[in-house]
Amino acid sequence: MAPTIEKLCGNFKLGEAPFWDESSQVLYFVDINGYTINKYDPKTKKHTSAYVGKNVSIIIPVKGKKDQFVITLERELMLVTWDGVSPKPSKMVKLLEVDQNTKNVFNDGKCDPSGKLWIGTMGGPPVVIADIPLGKGTLYSIQNKKSTPHLTGIGIANGLAFNTELKKMYYIDSRTGTVDQYDWDTNKGSISNGTPIFTAKKNGLDGMVFDGMTIDTDGNLYVAVWGSRVIKIDPKKPETLLDTFHMPAKIISSVCFGGANLDELYVTSGQVGITPGPDDGATFKITGINAKGFAEVPVDLEKM
Repeated sequence: MAPTIEKLCGNFKLGEAPFWDESSQVLYFVDINGYTINKYDPKTKKHTSAYVGKNVSIIIPVKGKKDQFVITLERELMLVTWDGVSPKPSKMVKLLEVDQNTKNVFNDGKCDPSGKLWIGTMGGPPVVIADIPLGKGTLYSIQNKKSTPHLTGIGIANGLAFNTELKKMYYIDSRTGTVDQYDWDTNKGSISNGTPIFTAKKNGLDGMVFDGMTIDTDGNLYVAVWGSRVIKIDPKKPETLLDTFHMPAKIISSVCFGGANLDELYVTSGQVGITPGPDDGATFKITGINAKGFAEVPVDLEKM
């Protein structure tokens, strides 16, 4: 049986950073260029949003705290309180700032299985990809209210995924056309020996942009592609394309597993730099993919 793609809500300027909250069984995501944090409840099919006033690239629930989230505002990490209904958060507290005195902004970020946040920056807001300066971004991990740089000279810091069994971190700089693999020291929280394991040019995807990413329980990666698709690749076998899910939107920005059994794929999309069609910028759900993912990891404030 072929996978089924369902449009859930939208259309957003640049939907991103989907996070399936296993405890509440709802989906959170952001609209980067619309300056909103968003919630979608599959049980009621209701979408709500809150305006935060600036470029916002992630929303991650805080472990053990109701209605608290870590989000970004341009170069700042913020702790916000939002009831999931009101049009604005009730409280916003700055945690830290990176890349001071630059035009950089945070982009994609995700917690590793221990609850440590990894998040990267890029040289400006995501309006037109080609206009974002190369080499301005940095990939950080955040711990004890300090940011530790791991990779520098990044074009657009993007998708992250972690394989604890193989001790690998997978990472995307959207300006390189590759998905890269790093040895990941789970004790030291460090990465090394970066190497490309999937290349757009070698797989008939030349000119397309790799964006957000997630991993299933078999270790396969699902990569959002600015090219109307999500691709499934096997990082254990470099340059192996396993499957392609063709989407009704052009700019596919990110993915995460969700649903009661973590066997549904939630997909965000955007409208930047294009003349939007009826589905561009929508959030989607793919069912029937015959795979299961891991629960998204909330932020552990004690480690921040």
